[in-house]
Amino acid sequence: MRARVFPVLGASTPLQSLIARRWRPQWICHNCQQRQPQYRRLATSTPTPAEQAKPYYVTTPIFYVNAAPHVGHMYTMILTDVLKRWQQLKGRPAILLTGTDEHGIKIQRAAAKANVEPEEFCDKGAEVFRELAARIDISNDVFMRTTGKKHKQAVEYAWQMLEQGGYIYESKHEGWYSVSDETFYPQGQVQLIVDPPTGRKIMVSVETGKEVEWTSERNYHFRLSAFQERLLEFYERNPTFIVPESRMNEIVRQVRDGLEDLSVSRPVERLTWGVRVPTDPSQTMYVWLDALLNYASAVGYPFTPGSESAGGWPADVHVVGKDIIRFHCIYWPAFLMALDLPLPKQVLTTAHWTLGKQKMSKSVGNVVNPFFALERFGTDVMRWYLIHDGGITDDADYDNLHIVDKYKKGLQGGVGNLASRILKGKGWNLRHAVENFAQPDFVPTADAPRSLSFKDTDEIGPPTYDSLASLPAEAERLMTDLLPNKALQRIMDSVYTANAYVQHAAPWTLVKLRMAEQANPTPDTARIAELDESAHHIVFLTAETLRITGIMLQPFMPGKAKELLDMLGVAEERRGWEWCQVGRDAGYGTPMVELGKRGEGGLFPMLSSQW
Repeated sequence: MRARVFPVLGASTPLQSLIARRWRPQWICHNCQQRQPQYRRLATSTPTPAEQAKPYYVTTPIFYVNAAPHVGHMYTMILTDVLKRWQQLKGRPAILLTGTDEHGIKIQRAAAKANVEPEEFCDKGAEVFRELAARIDISNDVFMRTTGKKHKQAVEYAWQMLEQGGYIYESKHEGWYSVSDETFYPQGQVQLIVDPPTGRKIMVSVETGKEVEWTSERNYHFRLSAFQERLLEFYERNPTFIVPESRMNEIVRQVRDGLEDLSVSRPVERLTWGVRVPTDPSQTMYVWLDALLNYASAVGYPFTPGSESAGGWPADVHVVGKDIIRFHCIYWPAFLMALDLPLPKQVLTTAHWTLGKQKMSKSVGNVVNPFFALERFGTDVMRWYLIHDGGITDDADYDNLHIVDKYKKGLQGGVGNLASRILKGKGWNLRHAVENFAQPDFVPTADAPRSLSFKDTDEIGPPTYDSLASLPAEAERLMTDLLPNKALQRIMDSVYTANAYVQHAAPWTLVKLRMAEQANPTPDTARIAELDESAHHIVFLTAETLRITGIMLQPFMPGKAKELLDMLGVAEERRGWEWCQVGRDAGYGTPMVELGKRGEGGLFPMLSSQW
């Protein structure tokens, strides 16, 4: 390897001066510029000028193509899609990125094992993930592949900027390297174990349990240690940068314990499949430096100075699994600081889906094929279930029987049953109820907090109304806190509350009493009117629960939410956030689709008898 000389820290280049340097590139490679991604929108309200200035930008991790996707990958994709669609529901343009990580020793070895060229291997693997994204109806605007030409050019450009900034130097590196994790581990993060299947003693990562091997080589290093204080200051100024808080505390602890400079290249004899170091073709860039830059290259990096936000940068949320937080919450911010780029606003770190309380892993053989799950239960059911039960802080255990139970309670017995009761019930007219009780211009006050009045003897109606009226603000708070599972659970609570309300209030009983009174030789017209009004009052509040929760369920299960809103007759242009207010819409109540008869399948039909 030929010797190379780069700026180094010394008496003439004080550490703080180097770190504080705010260098911005003037040259922009036109080939690196990417067309602004297009984004689809739901029916929404008008976004604010501040929101119009920058689209909401959310990303999945980009997935390794060396193994087929499992349900954990599907969960992460759906989670990001829910976050994006929620913003669109509120009227903000949004961009979602997903894709595949296709470089590195792991991919190189997997391709060799499959006896195919790496490019062909990656093409097949990427297509499977692209197919999964389409199958689960995620609205991704970009599908990023790190083998793409524009990404490669952006990575080469970033490397040269890091070199010119004095953040990269050449040195000998020795340490424990994990091919599976594509990273070096310090001595304190590895341990000797006995491998159960083979009985041989091996060194593994304490954090991931993956085997490590001792390597000694000359390569390039990134001055990660120089960013310790800047990172700690950033975390202190941005206490919600990492969600949940427990993982924020973990990252802060790791950085406080000290950072070692990071090896960011491998000799080409060892790693051929990757982006070559542009100033030294005998070295291949470290896969994580390459891969992390996809979040920027996907939306136009290298940016024209001052125009970063036009394509969505910086990311509003990176969604990643808890096993890769060090890369996204330490390495990535440091790289961006060195490149003088704005940092992402938040990183949502999820827990794992387990099977039999054990993390899903191809090597263990306990993965759930997402395509099989979708075949069994359907796209919207899997979207709803994975978000509802998926773990942010704690792992969640996957079980088909558990999905069946949740389906019967939440979807079939909850949303479906409520819709069937109101839309297919006899003796009332939903359109009549809406016309009589909707108050589009109602503004709550201390003296009149509800748009509906309730009898003093009604103990369940007022709390049902209050629960529904407070739902949008509570769900929005939970979504802002990056807790989509809690937000969905809160939405479902309103459905369960409405089911209990309609069961208790029993409008069908009032209809029977009205019909009996009408059949009297001398009917009491005042009594008939009172019974009719009471029945339609109950029907209206229940229908409002369906309408408002239907609007809010659009990000979670877009297909079924649309079907529900069509059944209610809610106009397309009235399915945005501003319509999530009790009594706001006086125009619905006439179904846009054939409802069928009571007991005929409905919104959520019976599952196959095999379940």
